[in-house]
Amino acid sequence: MSELSHQEVFSDFSDLVVASPTSYHAAESVAARLEAAGFTRLGDTDDWAGAAPNGRVVVRDGAVIAWRTPEQVANTTPFRVVVAHTDSPGFRLKPVPSTERAGWCSLNAEIYGGPLTNSWLDRDLRLAGRLVLTDGSTTLVATEPVARIPQLAIHLDRRVNADGLKLDQQQHTHAVLGLAEGTEPLQLLAKSAGVAVDDIRGFDIFFVDSQAPARLGTRGELIASGRMDNLASVWAGTRALIDSQPADGISVLAAFDHEEVGSSTRTGAAGPLLGELFERIQPDATAHERGVSRAASWVVSSDVGHAVHPNYPERHDDAVRPIAGRGPIIKVNADQRYVTDGAGEALWRQCSEAAGVEVQWFVSNNTMPCGSTVGPFIATRFGIRTVDVGIPILSMHSVRELAVLEDLDGLGRVLGSFMVSAQ
Repeated sequence: MSELSHQEVFSDFSDLVVASPTSYHAAESVAARLEAAGFTRLGDTDDWAGAAPNGRVVVRDGAVIAWRTPEQVANTTPFRVVVAHTDSPGFRLKPVPSTERAGWCSLNAEIYGGPLTNSWLDRDLRLAGRLVLTDGSTTLVATEPVARIPQLAIHLDRRVNADGLKLDQQQHTHAVLGLAEGTEPLQLLAKSAGVAVDDIRGFDIFFVDSQAPARLGTRGELIASGRMDNLASVWAGTRALIDSQPADGISVLAAFDHEEVGSSTRTGAAGPLLGELFERIQPDATAHERGVSRAASWVVSSDVGHAVHPNYPERHDDAVRPIAGRGPIIKVNADQRYVTDGAGEALWRQCSEAAGVEVQWFVSNNTMPCGSTVGPFIATRFGIRTVDVGIPILSMHSVRELAVLEDLDGLGRVLGSFMVSAQ
Protein backbone atom coordinates (compact mmCIF):
# COMPACT_ATOMS: atom_id res chain seq x y z
CA MET A 1 0.00 0.00 0.00
CA SER A 2 1.18 3.52 -0.78
CA GLU A 3 2.04 5.68 2.22
CA LEU A 4 -0.25 8.68 2.72
CA SER A 5 0.11 11.65 5.03
CA HIS A 6 -2.82 12.67 7.22
CA GLN A 7 -3.48 15.61 4.88
CA GLU A 8 -3.54 13.28 1.88
CA VAL A 9 -5.94 10.93 3.68
CA PHE A 10 -8.17 13.84 4.64
CA SER A 11 -8.16 15.41 1.17
CA ASP A 12 -8.84 12.16 -0.64
CA PHE A 13 -11.62 11.09 1.72
CA SER A 14 -13.11 14.58 1.72
CA ASP A 15 -13.22 14.57 -2.07
CA LEU A 16 -15.17 11.31 -2.02
CA VAL A 17 -17.66 12.62 0.57
CA VAL A 18 -18.28 15.88 -1.29
CA ALA A 19 -18.77 13.99 -4.57
CA SER A 20 -21.10 11.46 -2.90
CA PRO A 21 -24.14 13.19 -1.39
CA THR A 22 -26.23 10.03 -1.96
CA SER A 23 -25.62 6.34 -2.60
CA TYR A 24 -26.17 6.90 -6.33
CA HIS A 25 -23.44 9.52 -6.42
CA ALA A 26 -21.16 7.34 -4.26
CA ALA A 27 -21.38 4.41 -6.67
CA GLU A 28 -20.53 6.67 -9.60
CA SER A 29 -17.71 8.36 -7.66
CA VAL A 30 -16.09 5.02 -6.81
CA ALA A 31 -16.39 3.89 -10.44
CA ALA A 32 -14.78 7.12 -11.63
CA ARG A 33 -11.85 6.64 -9.24
CA LEU A 34 -11.35 3.08 -10.40
CA GLU A 35 -11.56 4.02 -14.06
CA ALA A 36 -8.91 6.70 -13.47
CA ALA A 37 -6.74 3.93 -11.99
CA GLY A 38 -7.09 1.78 -15.13
CA PHE A 39 -10.21 -0.26 -14.36
CA THR A 40 -12.62 -0.98 -17.20
CA ARG A 41 -16.26 -0.14 -16.62
CA LEU A 42 -18.77 -2.79 -17.66
CA GLY A 43 -22.55 -2.91 -17.78
CA ASP A 44 -25.03 -5.57 -16.75
CA THR A 45 -25.21 -6.93 -20.30
CA ASP A 46 -21.43 -7.16 -20.84
CA ASP A 47 -19.28 -10.26 -20.39
CA TRP A 48 -17.72 -10.21 -16.92
CA ALA A 49 -15.55 -13.33 -17.36
CA GLY A 50 -11.83 -13.62 -18.05
CA ALA A 51 -8.64 -12.43 -16.41
CA ALA A 52 -8.76 -8.78 -15.33
CA PRO A 53 -5.46 -7.82 -13.68
CA ASN A 54 -6.21 -4.14 -14.44
CA GLY A 55 -9.64 -4.45 -12.89
CA ARG A 56 -13.28 -4.11 -13.85
CA VAL A 57 -16.15 -2.21 -12.25
CA VAL A 58 -19.94 -2.34 -12.52
CA VAL A 59 -22.41 0.24 -11.14
CA ARG A 60 -25.97 -0.82 -10.43
CA ASP A 61 -28.07 2.08 -9.14
CA GLY A 62 -26.60 2.95 -5.72
CA ALA A 63 -24.31 -0.08 -5.53
CA VAL A 64 -20.90 -0.66 -7.07
CA ILE A 65 -18.87 -3.84 -7.43
CA ALA A 66 -15.29 -4.05 -8.71
CA TRP A 67 -12.72 -6.79 -8.99
CA ARG A 68 -9.24 -7.77 -10.04
CA THR A 69 -8.19 -11.26 -11.07
CA PRO A 70 -4.66 -12.66 -11.39
CA GLU A 71 -3.30 -13.49 -14.83
CA GLN A 72 -4.02 -17.15 -14.23
CA VAL A 73 -7.51 -17.70 -12.87
CA ALA A 74 -9.22 -21.06 -12.43
CA ASN A 75 -12.70 -22.17 -11.45
CA THR A 76 -11.41 -22.91 -7.95
CA THR A 77 -9.55 -19.62 -7.45
CA PRO A 78 -10.58 -18.14 -4.07
CA PHE A 79 -11.95 -14.64 -3.47
CA ARG A 80 -10.80 -11.88 -1.13
CA VAL A 81 -13.91 -9.72 -0.77
CA VAL A 82 -14.36 -6.40 1.05
CA VAL A 83 -18.02 -5.45 1.53
CA ALA A 84 -19.34 -2.07 2.68
CA HIS A 85 -22.36 0.12 2.03
CA THR A 86 -22.93 3.40 0.20
CA ASP A 87 -26.07 4.68 1.96
CA SER A 88 -26.42 6.71 5.15
CA PRO A 89 -29.37 7.47 7.43
CA GLY A 90 -31.35 10.62 6.78
CA PHE A 91 -34.49 11.89 5.04
CA ARG A 92 -35.98 10.98 1.65
CA LEU A 93 -38.60 13.06 -0.19
CA LYS A 94 -42.08 11.58 -0.35
CA PRO A 95 -43.91 11.18 -3.70
CA VAL A 96 -45.80 14.42 -3.06
CA PRO A 97 -42.70 16.41 -2.15
CA SER A 98 -44.12 19.61 -0.69
CA THR A 99 -47.08 21.31 0.97
CA GLU A 100 -47.91 24.84 2.04
CA ARG A 101 -47.69 25.31 5.80
CA ALA A 102 -48.23 28.74 7.34
CA GLY A 103 -47.00 30.49 4.21
CA TRP A 104 -43.89 28.34 3.83
CA CYS A 105 -43.09 25.74 1.17
CA SER A 106 -42.61 22.75 3.43
CA LEU A 107 -40.90 19.60 2.19
CA ASN A 108 -42.49 16.24 2.95
CA ALA A 109 -39.80 13.74 3.85
CA GLU A 110 -39.77 10.17 5.11
CA ILE A 111 -37.24 8.99 7.67
CA TYR A 112 -34.59 6.80 6.00
CA GLY A 113 -32.90 4.38 8.38
CA GLY A 114 -32.21 5.54 11.94
CA PRO A 115 -30.77 9.06 11.93
CA LEU A 116 -30.16 11.10 15.06
CA THR A 117 -33.05 13.34 14.08
CA ASN A 118 -32.09 16.28 16.29
CA SER A 119 -28.71 16.58 14.54
CA TRP A 120 -30.50 17.58 11.32
CA LEU A 121 -32.07 20.68 12.86
CA ASP A 122 -30.88 24.11 11.73
CA ARG A 123 -28.51 22.68 9.12
CA ASP A 124 -28.18 24.12 5.60
CA LEU A 125 -29.49 21.28 3.47
CA ARG A 126 -29.14 20.33 -0.17
CA LEU A 127 -31.45 18.09 -2.19
CA ALA A 128 -29.66 15.29 -4.01
CA GLY A 129 -30.32 11.95 -5.66
CA ARG A 130 -31.52 10.83 -9.07
CA LEU A 131 -34.28 11.71 -11.51
CA VAL A 132 -35.90 9.17 -13.82
CA LEU A 133 -36.93 10.73 -17.14
CA THR A 134 -39.61 10.01 -19.72
CA ASP A 135 -37.16 8.19 -22.01
CA GLY A 136 -36.24 5.76 -19.21
CA SER A 137 -32.84 7.32 -18.55
CA THR A 138 -31.65 8.54 -15.16
CA THR A 139 -29.66 11.59 -14.21
CA LEU A 140 -27.97 12.46 -10.95
CA VAL A 141 -28.77 15.79 -9.34
CA ALA A 142 -27.52 17.82 -6.38
CA THR A 143 -28.64 21.35 -5.58
CA GLU A 144 -26.88 24.06 -3.66
CA PRO A 145 -27.98 24.55 -0.01
CA VAL A 146 -31.69 25.38 -0.27
CA ALA A 147 -33.57 24.05 2.78
CA ARG A 148 -33.54 23.89 6.56
CA ILE A 149 -35.43 22.07 9.34
CA PRO A 150 -35.91 24.95 11.82
CA GLN A 151 -35.95 24.18 15.52
CA LEU A 152 -38.59 25.76 17.71
CA ALA A 153 -37.28 28.83 19.53
CA ILE A 154 -36.61 28.42 23.23
CA HIS A 155 -39.13 31.22 23.96
CA LEU A 156 -41.85 28.82 22.72
CA ASP A 157 -40.46 25.77 24.53
CA ARG A 158 -39.08 27.06 27.85
CA ARG A 159 -38.52 23.56 29.28
CA VAL A 160 -36.54 22.15 26.36
CA ASN A 161 -33.14 22.30 28.11
CA ALA A 162 -34.51 20.77 31.30
CA ASP A 163 -36.84 18.16 29.82
CA GLY A 164 -34.95 17.34 26.63
CA LEU A 165 -35.92 17.83 23.01
CA LYS A 166 -38.79 15.61 21.84
CA LEU A 167 -39.40 15.49 18.09
CA ASP A 168 -42.46 14.03 16.42
CA GLN A 169 -40.95 12.50 13.28
CA GLN A 170 -44.02 13.37 11.23
CA GLN A 171 -44.87 16.82 12.55
CA HIS A 172 -41.48 18.32 13.38
CA THR A 173 -39.19 17.21 10.52
CA HIS A 174 -40.56 19.26 7.63
CA ALA A 175 -37.82 21.31 5.98
CA VAL A 176 -38.52 24.85 4.83
CA LEU A 177 -37.62 25.29 1.15
CA GLY A 178 -38.84 28.87 0.75
CA LEU A 179 -41.97 30.96 0.78
CA ALA A 180 -44.93 28.98 -0.50
CA GLU A 181 -45.70 31.24 -3.43
CA GLY A 182 -43.55 30.41 -6.43
CA THR A 183 -41.55 27.61 -4.78
CA GLU A 184 -41.68 24.18 -6.41
CA PRO A 185 -39.09 21.51 -5.54
CA LEU A 186 -39.35 19.62 -8.84
CA GLN A 187 -38.72 22.84 -10.75
CA LEU A 188 -35.62 23.39 -8.63
CA LEU A 189 -34.38 19.84 -9.22
CA ALA A 190 -35.05 20.04 -12.95
CA LYS A 191 -33.10 23.29 -13.22
CA SER A 192 -30.18 21.85 -11.24
CA ALA A 193 -30.10 18.75 -13.46
CA GLY A 194 -30.54 20.68 -16.70
CA VAL A 195 -33.72 18.86 -17.72
CA ALA A 196 -37.31 19.89 -18.33
CA VAL A 197 -39.58 19.43 -15.35
CA ASP A 198 -42.19 17.76 -17.57
CA ASP A 199 -39.61 15.07 -18.40
CA ILE A 200 -39.35 13.93 -14.76
CA ARG A 201 -41.34 10.72 -14.26
CA GLY A 202 -39.84 9.52 -10.99
CA PHE A 203 -37.28 10.52 -8.39
CA ASP A 204 -35.21 9.28 -5.46
CA ILE A 205 -34.25 12.48 -3.64
CA PHE A 206 -32.69 12.91 -0.18
CA PHE A 207 -31.81 15.74 2.18
CA VAL A 208 -28.04 16.19 2.42
CA ASP A 209 -26.07 18.36 4.83
CA SER A 210 -24.06 20.89 2.87
CA GLN A 211 -21.05 21.23 5.19
CA ALA A 212 -17.85 19.72 3.82
CA PRO A 213 -15.56 17.53 5.97
CA ALA A 214 -13.15 19.38 8.26
CA ARG A 215 -9.96 18.61 10.16
CA LEU A 216 -10.21 19.23 13.88
CA GLY A 217 -7.98 18.74 16.92
CA THR A 218 -4.87 20.58 18.01
CA ARG A 219 -2.78 18.60 15.54
CA GLY A 220 -5.47 18.20 12.88
CA GLU A 221 -5.71 14.54 13.83
CA LEU A 222 -9.52 14.40 13.80
CA ILE A 223 -11.99 14.41 10.92
CA ALA A 224 -15.58 15.60 11.18
CA SER A 225 -17.75 14.57 8.28
CA GLY A 226 -21.19 13.62 7.17
CA ARG A 227 -21.89 10.11 5.84
CA MET A 228 -18.77 8.65 7.45
CA ASP A 229 -21.09 5.70 8.05
CA ASN A 230 -20.21 4.18 5.72
CA LEU A 231 -18.19 6.14 3.17
CA ALA A 232 -15.19 5.59 5.46
CA SER A 233 -15.20 1.89 4.55
CA VAL A 234 -16.04 2.62 0.91
CA TRP A 235 -13.03 4.93 0.70
CA ALA A 236 -10.72 2.45 2.43
CA GLY A 237 -11.91 -0.47 0.28
CA THR A 238 -11.48 1.53 -2.93
CA ARG A 239 -7.97 2.55 -1.94
CA ALA A 240 -7.12 -1.05 -1.08
CA LEU A 241 -8.38 -2.39 -4.40
CA ILE A 242 -6.49 0.23 -6.40
CA ASP A 243 -3.21 -0.20 -4.52
CA SER A 244 -3.09 -4.01 -4.21
CA GLN A 245 -2.29 -6.49 -6.94
CA PRO A 246 -3.93 -9.92 -6.45
CA ALA A 247 -1.55 -12.81 -5.86
CA ASP A 248 -3.42 -16.11 -5.75
CA GLY A 249 -6.98 -14.83 -5.35
CA ILE A 250 -9.62 -12.60 -6.90
CA SER A 251 -9.82 -9.24 -5.13
CA VAL A 252 -13.34 -7.77 -4.87
CA LEU A 253 -14.90 -4.59 -3.50
CA ALA A 254 -18.70 -4.71 -3.15
CA ALA A 255 -20.33 -1.53 -1.82
CA PHE A 256 -24.06 -2.18 -1.45
CA ASP A 257 -26.99 0.17 -1.06
CA HIS A 258 -29.81 0.06 1.54
CA GLU A 259 -27.86 -1.33 4.50
CA GLU A 260 -29.48 1.26 6.73
CA VAL A 261 -32.94 -0.12 5.91
CA GLY A 262 -32.25 -3.86 6.01
CA SER A 263 -30.33 -4.71 2.78
CA SER A 264 -33.23 -6.69 1.28
CA THR A 265 -33.30 -4.99 -2.12
CA ARG A 266 -31.98 -5.51 -5.64
CA THR A 267 -28.84 -3.59 -4.77
CA GLY A 268 -28.58 -4.52 -1.09
CA ALA A 269 -26.30 -7.12 0.44
CA ALA A 270 -29.20 -9.60 0.62
CA GLY A 271 -29.79 -9.12 -3.11
CA PRO A 272 -28.24 -10.88 -6.11
CA LEU A 273 -25.26 -8.67 -7.02
CA LEU A 274 -22.38 -10.50 -5.34
CA GLY A 275 -23.78 -13.90 -6.32
CA GLU A 276 -23.97 -12.73 -9.92
CA LEU A 277 -20.31 -11.75 -9.79
CA PHE A 278 -19.27 -15.19 -8.52
CA GLU A 279 -21.22 -16.90 -11.29
CA ARG A 280 -20.39 -14.55 -14.16
CA ILE A 281 -16.61 -14.39 -13.70
CA GLN A 282 -16.43 -18.20 -13.33
CA PRO A 283 -19.24 -19.18 -15.74
CA ASP A 284 -18.01 -22.72 -16.40
CA ALA A 285 -17.42 -23.70 -12.78
CA THR A 286 -19.17 -26.81 -11.52
CA ALA A 287 -20.97 -26.88 -8.18
CA HIS A 288 -17.98 -28.73 -6.73
CA GLU A 289 -15.52 -26.14 -8.06
CA ARG A 290 -17.61 -23.28 -6.69
CA GLY A 291 -17.65 -25.00 -3.32
CA VAL A 292 -13.87 -25.38 -3.38
CA SER A 293 -13.45 -21.71 -4.32
CA ARG A 294 -15.74 -20.46 -1.56
CA ALA A 295 -14.20 -22.76 1.06
CA ALA A 296 -10.87 -21.02 0.47
CA SER A 297 -12.37 -17.51 0.27
CA TRP A 298 -12.75 -14.75 2.86
CA VAL A 299 -15.02 -11.73 3.26
CA VAL A 300 -14.22 -8.66 5.33
CA SER A 301 -17.38 -6.73 6.20
CA SER A 302 -16.29 -3.19 6.97
CA ASP A 303 -18.55 -0.71 8.75
CA VAL A 304 -18.01 1.90 11.45
CA GLY A 305 -18.26 1.07 15.15
CA HIS A 306 -18.57 2.95 18.42
CA ALA A 307 -15.51 4.49 20.03
CA VAL A 308 -15.72 4.92 23.80
CA HIS A 309 -17.55 8.21 24.33
CA PRO A 310 -15.77 10.43 26.88
CA ASN A 311 -19.10 11.70 28.22
CA TYR A 312 -20.78 8.28 28.39
CA PRO A 313 -18.06 5.73 29.19
CA GLU A 314 -20.54 3.55 31.11
CA ARG A 315 -22.33 2.69 27.85
CA HIS A 316 -19.42 0.43 26.86
CA ASP A 317 -18.14 -2.91 28.10
CA ASP A 318 -15.93 -2.58 31.17
CA ALA A 319 -12.97 -4.43 29.66
CA VAL A 320 -13.28 -4.02 25.88
CA ARG A 321 -12.93 -0.33 25.23
CA PRO A 322 -12.16 0.76 21.64
CA ILE A 323 -10.24 4.02 21.80
CA ALA A 324 -10.25 6.43 18.88
CA GLY A 325 -6.79 6.71 17.34
CA ARG A 326 -5.65 3.21 18.32
CA GLY A 327 -6.53 1.47 15.12
CA PRO A 328 -9.49 -0.23 13.42
CA ILE A 329 -11.73 -2.53 15.42
CA ILE A 330 -12.70 -6.18 15.17
CA LYS A 331 -16.46 -6.35 15.86
CA VAL A 332 -17.64 -9.32 17.95
CA ASN A 333 -21.14 -10.37 19.02
CA ALA A 334 -22.21 -13.67 20.58
CA ASP A 335 -25.63 -13.47 18.90
CA GLN A 336 -23.91 -13.17 15.50
CA ARG A 337 -25.09 -9.68 14.74
CA TYR A 338 -21.42 -9.49 13.80
CA VAL A 339 -20.10 -12.76 12.38
CA THR A 340 -16.49 -12.58 13.54
CA ASP A 341 -15.17 -15.83 15.02
CA GLY A 342 -11.73 -16.94 16.17
CA ALA A 343 -10.57 -17.70 12.63
CA GLY A 344 -11.68 -14.28 11.43
CA GLU A 345 -9.97 -12.61 14.35
CA ALA A 346 -6.75 -14.46 13.52
CA LEU A 347 -6.94 -13.39 9.86
CA TRP A 348 -7.51 -9.74 10.72
CA ARG A 349 -4.68 -9.71 13.24
CA GLN A 350 -2.36 -11.27 10.66
CA CYS A 351 -3.28 -8.66 8.06
CA SER A 352 -2.96 -5.85 10.60
CA GLU A 353 0.50 -7.00 11.63
CA ALA A 354 1.56 -7.15 7.97
CA ALA A 355 0.32 -3.57 7.51
CA GLY A 356 1.88 -2.31 10.76
CA VAL A 357 -1.49 -1.29 12.20
CA GLU A 358 -2.74 -1.74 15.79
CA VAL A 359 -5.66 -4.05 16.58
CA GLN A 360 -8.51 -3.51 19.02
CA TRP A 361 -11.99 -4.93 19.55
CA PHE A 362 -15.58 -3.80 19.90
CA VAL A 363 -18.15 -5.80 21.87
CA SER A 364 -21.37 -4.38 23.29
CA ASN A 365 -22.22 -3.73 26.90
CA ASN A 366 -24.57 -6.63 27.71
CA THR A 367 -27.38 -4.23 28.60
CA MET A 368 -27.30 -2.59 25.16
CA PRO A 369 -28.03 -4.68 22.06
CA CYS A 370 -25.69 -3.88 19.18
CA GLY A 371 -26.52 -3.05 15.60
CA SER A 372 -25.54 -5.23 12.67
CA THR A 373 -23.82 -5.08 9.29
CA VAL A 374 -23.97 -6.66 5.85
CA GLY A 375 -21.62 -9.40 7.09
CA PRO A 376 -24.31 -11.83 8.30
CA PHE A 377 -26.13 -11.63 4.96
CA ILE A 378 -22.99 -12.54 3.03
CA ALA A 379 -21.94 -15.35 5.37
CA THR A 380 -25.44 -16.85 5.31
CA ARG A 381 -25.97 -16.65 1.56
CA PHE A 382 -22.60 -17.88 0.38
CA GLY A 383 -21.07 -19.83 3.26
CA ILE A 384 -17.88 -17.81 3.00
CA ARG A 385 -15.91 -17.13 6.18
CA THR A 386 -16.54 -13.53 7.22
CA VAL A 387 -15.07 -11.10 9.72
CA ASP A 388 -16.69 -7.80 10.77
CA VAL A 389 -14.41 -4.80 11.22
CA GLY A 390 -14.44 -1.00 11.00
CA ILE A 391 -13.11 2.20 12.50
CA PRO A 392 -14.22 3.60 15.87
CA ILE A 393 -16.19 6.85 15.62
CA LEU A 394 -18.31 9.17 17.74
CA SER A 395 -21.79 10.52 16.89
CA MET A 396 -22.77 7.55 14.73
CA HIS A 397 -25.90 8.28 12.67
CA SER A 398 -25.56 12.00 13.33
CA VAL A 399 -25.63 14.34 10.38
CA ARG A 400 -21.93 14.83 11.18
CA GLU A 401 -19.71 12.15 12.69
CA LEU A 402 -16.22 12.23 14.21
CA ALA A 403 -13.20 9.95 13.74
CA VAL A 404 -9.40 9.94 13.76
CA LEU A 405 -7.49 10.15 10.47
CA GLU A 406 -4.94 7.56 11.61
CA ASP A 407 -7.71 4.99 12.03
CA LEU A 408 -9.11 5.71 8.57
CA ASP A 409 -5.66 5.38 7.03
CA GLY A 410 -5.02 2.18 9.00
CA LEU A 411 -8.25 0.62 7.75
CA GLY A 412 -7.22 1.18 4.14
CA ARG A 413 -3.79 -0.33 4.78
CA VAL A 414 -5.15 -3.45 6.49
CA LEU A 415 -7.76 -4.00 3.76
CA GLY A 416 -4.97 -3.78 1.21
CA SER A 417 -3.01 -6.39 3.14
CA PHE A 418 -6.13 -8.59 3.24
CA MET A 419 -6.66 -8.43 -0.50
CA VAL A 420 -3.26 -9.97 -1.19
CA SER A 421 -3.20 -12.38 1.76
CA ALA A 422 -2.66 -16.07 1.05
CA GLN A 423 -4.51 -17.45 4.07
